[in-house]
Parts: sequence; C-alpha cells; structure tokens
Amino acid sequence: MTELTTLTLAEARDRLRKKDLSSAELTAAHLAAMEKARALNAFVLETPEQAAAMAKASDARIARGDAGPLEGIPLAIKDLFCTKGVRTTACSHILDNFVPTYESTVTSQLWRDGAVMLGKTNNDEFAMGSSNETSYFGPVQSPWRREGSNTPLVPGGSSGGSAAAVAAQLCLGATATDTGGSIRQPAAFTGTVGIKPTYGRCSRWGIVAFASSLDQAGPMAKTVRDAAIMLRSMAGPDAKDTTCVDLPVPDYEAAVGRSVKGLRIGIPNEYRLEGMPAEIEKIWQQGCAWLKSAGAELVDVSLPHTKYALPAYYIVAPAEASSNLARYDGVRYGLRVPGKDITDMYEQTRAEGFGGEVRRRVMIGTYVLSAGYYDAYYLRAQKVRTLIKRDFEQCFAQGVHAMLTPATPSASFGIGEKGGADPVEMYLNDVFTVTVNMAGLPGIAVPAGADAQGLPLGLQLIGRPFDEETLFALGEVIEQAAGRFVAQPWW
Repeated sequence: MTELTTLTLAEARDRLRKKDLSSAELTAAHLAAMEKARALNAFVLETPEQAAAMAKASDARIARGDAGPLEGIPLAIKDLFCTKGVRTTACSHILDNFVPTYESTVTSQLWRDGAVMLGKTNNDEFAMGSSNETSYFGPVQSPWRREGSNTPLVPGGSSGGSAAAVAAQLCLGATATDTGGSIRQPAAFTGTVGIKPTYGRCSRWGIVAFASSLDQAGPMAKTVRDAAIMLRSMAGPDAKDTTCVDLPVPDYEAAVGRSVKGLRIGIPNEYRLEGMPAEIEKIWQQGCAWLKSAGAELVDVSLPHTKYALPAYYIVAPAEASSNLARYDGVRYGLRVPGKDITDMYEQTRAEGFGGEVRRRVMIGTYVLSAGYYDAYYLRAQKVRTLIKRDFEQCFAQGVHAMLTPATPSASFGIGEKGGADPVEMYLNDVFTVTVNMAGLPGIAVPAGADAQGLPLGLQLIGRPFDEETLFALGEVIEQAAGRFVAQPWW
C-alpha cells in the first residue's frame, strides 16, 4: 500500500484511467498513511468516511467512462476553505465547530472534476503566520529533520499543514492560500512545489478572508506537473466573486516541458540582501545556470521599491484583516462567551477566541485605519504598493518574461526558534514573497537544492499577470535539473 502514496498526482491519474488501480485503493493507502503520521499534526480533521464514499463514486464514474480531470485523486484541503457539512475553523478558537452550509468555489470545482477529500489541513490562525505555530490546534511539524538532529522544524506558514501533508506523502496534492507568501514559503521549506496564481485567477468565494486584496488560492503538490493539473481545476471565472477574472483557463499541463529558449529572465538586484546566507546565493546562481543552459537569456533588472514592500505589506494586510475579522463577534456563529451586556460579550468572545498573533494584527490594522493615522500609514502604503506594481510593469514592458529570485531567506527553522521576543524576526521570512502579492502577480516556488544540514531550499519564479504557463515551463526546467526532494519518514 505504501508504494501508492509515492505516486505523483499525474502518475496516479494515468493509472486510474488505465484501471490499473482503483480510487478506493489509492484513498485507503493515503488514509492509512495519515493515521501513521498524526505526530506531524498536519490535519486538524480527517474525513475517512467521506473520502471512501467519494472514492467509490469516482470508481463508478471511471467504470462507465465518465471520468473527470481529477477523477479519484485524494487531496487535502486547507482549513480556510469552506466545505459543506464539514467543520471549517480557519484554525481559530473563535470559529469552534463552525460547519458551513455551502462549499467554496475552488473546492466545488475540485469535486466537480472528481477529486476526493481526505480531510482539512492545519494552518496558522486565519492564515496569519509564517511558521504554522499560531494555529489553535497547535504547531505542525515538518516531515524534514536536520541531518543528525531530532529538533522539530516548522513547515512554514500559513499553509504548513498542506505543505507537510504533501511532503510526507499523505495526499497527492493540497489546496492552499497565499496572502504574503503562504504557499511559496512552506513549499520552499518542505521540498514541494507551490504556485500563487495571479490575483483573480482563482475565486476567493467561500475562503475565510484574511486580506481581501492580497489573498489568492493555489495548489501545493509534489511536482510542477501536478501543480499545473490542480490549478486547471481550481482556476476559472466565478460570478460570486467580483475580483475573479472572466478569462478562459489554459491547459497548464501542456506548458510543462515547453521550450524556454529565448525567454528573458530578470534577476532583480534588490533581492541580494545584506547578510543573506551563502547557500541561498549559491542555489540562486545555480538556478540562473540551469535556465541559461535551457536557452533562456538572463538580464539584470531593478525593482527599486522592493525595500518598502515588507513594511507596506504589514500595514495593508492588517488593515484589511481588522475589517474582515470584525464579523467574528459571537452573535451569529462560532464561539460565544457570555457578558453582562452585548459590548461585554463582544469583548469577552474576541479576547478568548482570537490568538495572540491575530489580536496583534487586528490592533495594528485598527490603528492604521484610525482617523488620525489613515493618511500617514494606510494611504501611504497603498501608494507604495502602486510603485511596487509599476516597477514590475516597467521590467515586463522591456521584454522580461519572468524573474528568478530566492523563495526564502533561509531553510526551515526549529519550532519556537523565531519571533518569540520580536515578531518582526518572523515577518522577515516573507521578504522575498510579499512583493508578488502587493503587485498581484503569479509566483511559483520550486525545490532547487539543500542546505549544509540537508534541508530543502527553493527558488521563486515571478511571472507576468495571467501568464502562469511560462512559470510552469520554467519551473519544470529547475525541477528536472535539481531533482525531487523527498523527506525520510521519522514519524
């Protein structure tokens, strides 16, 4: 059974179509793997009965020649996606036992195409975090360990459960969301592939909101091809989300393996940070060499406003969060802590329901939106955001097709090692990823090497708006050169 969990999504799909394998067998193998890997805390809810029923229905459709593009494929769903009749909490105490009566657009499209739900994965509370340590359900442990060490490591965040589940081969792919790097950073930390599509490529309807102008859903998978297959099902127009574009969804899988000859790849000078580890610089240079040998042309580019991206992001995102999280008041759903009057009930509910990081960001957001500070902080951050977007537009206008940068400033770190005394230390993990969200661009993280302690390191490719296909073509070049990175089970 274990060999079934080592399949890639593409391999499993092809075997299911040939009837070499049933979805029931494939799903049972993954459910068994999940049971053995509970030490990782990757899942906050397992749905074995539902998975078995969905697999049985898939096998019936395959038998009658009615298979969808993801027919019978077992997937994990981040606990930010509302799933009808299945508890969805955003890993927050304030949404205790909330069971949606509706399905998010992204997950409904996965079920439409025949996918099977294994369960809901752990994430930072309301997606606020870079290490998956802020979850009400406790931290996720990475399936990776440093060579010769048993120190538990973080899988990255906020989509840490999805990253750990894919890396530990507990599912064939997982949904995730990315507001400032929450798909790409955990993908880089766990040796998996994660793509944040262009803002508006996937519907946000039915996804618990963090920062509405930054949030975007995307897939995490074992390979570039698997991510391309998943994104085709996840993407597409949606009348229920006015920020979702009405554009046809390309066949992303067809772009995997496409020639990258003649593509101009920008190398942004501003991503060479002071004090950046030599290992990160080394894999960046290695990535440049791989793309060059595949026929791409490398050009130095400048994105002068990059240095303002992180501070601007940590104004815009908390401001939108404070507005979005105002709905959690103990009145209609989720946790309610009684008080002596309605104001007291609001205060008690929110004090008990929200964790420390969420409270911090709500308070920052409320502050920057307040009457005396709105112009000084929020308005100025939005102007900086426009300049960041313009930097990218000018590079693309000069014929640059995509950019290559590091994905993270380091490899994974130990649980509890960062951000305890100084939250800014944790926020710096997003230094390479937030520009992409601020500009609304697509970005993919692909495993590219390992550090001295054997931990995976990733490279990031940033593309033109709605040109995810070029990212898949370039990502495949890096993946073929670097090979795959598979964690050795310690659990």
